[in-house]
Amino acid sequence: MAPNMKEEEAARQKEIDDWLPITANRNAKWWYSAFHNVTAMVGAGVLSLPSAMSHLGWGPGVTVLFLSWVITFYTLWQMVEMHEMVPGKRFDRYHELGQYAFGEKLGLWIVVPQQLVVEISTDIVYMVTGGKSLKKFHDIVCPNCKSIKTTYFIMIFASVHFVLSHLPNFNSISGVSLAAAVMSLTYSTIAWTASAAKGVQPDVDYGYAAKSASGVTFNIFTALGDVAFAYAGHNVVLEIQATIPSTPEKPSKGPMWKGAVVAYIVVALCYFPVGLIGYRMFGNSVEDNILLSLQKPNWLIAAANMFVVIHVIGSYQIFAMPVFDMMETFLVKKLKFRPSYLLRFIIRNLYVAFTMMVGIIFPFFGGLLGFFGGLVMAPTTYYLPCIMWLIIYKPKRFSFTWIANWICIVLGVALMVVAPIGGLRTIILQAKDYEFFS
Repeated sequence: MAPNMKEEEAARQKEIDDWLPITANRNAKWWYSAFHNVTAMVGAGVLSLPSAMSHLGWGPGVTVLFLSWVITFYTLWQMVEMHEMVPGKRFDRYHELGQYAFGEKLGLWIVVPQQLVVEISTDIVYMVTGGKSLKKFHDIVCPNCKSIKTTYFIMIFASVHFVLSHLPNFNSISGVSLAAAVMSLTYSTIAWTASAAKGVQPDVDYGYAAKSASGVTFNIFTALGDVAFAYAGHNVVLEIQATIPSTPEKPSKGPMWKGAVVAYIVVALCYFPVGLIGYRMFGNSVEDNILLSLQKPNWLIAAANMFVVIHVIGSYQIFAMPVFDMMETFLVKKLKFRPSYLLRFIIRNLYVAFTMMVGIIFPFFGGLLGFFGGLVMAPTTYYLPCIMWLIIYKPKRFSFTWIANWICIVLGVALMVVAPIGGLRTIILQAKDYEFFS
């Protein structure tokens, strides 16, 4: 290639990188990492933890919650460390790390489908969550008003994203993400304090709600998927870290890890009180969304549902941004489209419309969490980082790191196998009584 052609190609690549959402801006601070990670992780899943506890029981439930927190904290650390493992290079996207570990083609085939399904399915769940929380808010503040179907509330929730989805990159949604992170801590606190104030219900039962062995087993599988969904923030970790500046003297992993530690403290403050206190108060009668089990005080429950709406608005954008980046990268690098506002406008609106329609067709909160939590969030969160670490760093056999990674891999694979079965069963049971415009 002639020198002039090389310069032109380099200029074109720089223009593209400056336009793409993930690499457009690298001036984020450590606290951006904190609230982006909180927004990505503490989402709809926290509201299902009391229900997951009711399917698992006290001993297994507490064990699963604690183990998931420890394992995902460990795999998050691995991903932060691997972001700049090659001097002079940054793995700004999950699939780039996968390509380095597994090879150019195999890495894409292993990581991209799973990451896309994680992010798209999460946005679909957030469409459902946002719509149902809006409906709950409406029904509480206006009990005598004409009932509006959930379908239309999902459309109302989606209308916000037809606007916000045109914010160009991660840093441009930092204000939305900060508000979402604050809301997540707020509504989680409301969920467990309101549950505690309500007290232990008179007929509380901590036994399994299902009466058959098969029913108990399927419910346990669903609960495992719910927990996996709750800890599924890893799919955007490298993309968040890509927004932080880095030099050989001050690599990005320093501020990224500082923010991640703060985020995981917030995660613990949200997850454990909600899961344990919610189950303690309601037992096996708790709804798959704890806020649905709380009826009074009306003003507090209405506020909590609106806080959920604000939070999932930010979470939707956090998970949508890597999808936008993949689609726009494919169009401008592979299909040679020119980077433009019109291209971005069309692609992002189509994505929001797609997630809205799927959310309308399958508004099954509990089943969706269990199915997607196990199928694709377990691999990308629980064990893919461990596999890549073993391939790249090759720790000594039977060393602490080698043993820890293999434990995570075995547990993650088991989770991936059983959780989707329970989630799919829950979807089928919920679908029997569902009308499209209900």
